[in-house]
Amino acid sequence: MKNNEEDFRSLSIRNEEETRAFGHQLANQMEPGSVVALIGDLGTGKTTLSKYIAEGLGITEVVTSPTFTIVQEYHTGRLPLYHFDVYRIGDISEMEELGYEEYFFGDGVSLVEWADIIQELLPEEARIIRIEYGREPEERIYHCNF
Repeated sequence: MKNNEEDFRSLSIRNEEETRAFGHQLANQMEPGSVVALIGDLGTGKTTLSKYIAEGLGITEVVTSPTFTIVQEYHTGRLPLYHFDVYRIGDISEMEELGYEEYFFGDGVSLVEWADIIQELLPEEARIIRIEYGREPEERIYHCNF
């Protein structure tokens, strides 16, 4: 996995409309087996970006953070979406119990919030987005390895 700082580019996202545009653009690049890893503090917009990636994939269902179920599946878009929230994972073996490999290397897109918790399980080609607060209230800085 490209994880060196020099492998990341930074992008300023100033508002929700730019978040939507970025999410749709990213969704257009997705193919079966794509993994998107979102890393950021509480409230930085991981779930908001997830909703727009889902929208870009054509998902018609309401997308919410699967905090208590760990993974939520959506099958109404051009590709299945497997939306993970691993915040409550206490031990990495819980991902194995879920059968994460079938999701990560399957026929859909895996979107992982709090991905730093399971970083060692992420495929080499995972797209990583580190999100942090910007200077303005709505601004976010995306640090991406792609």
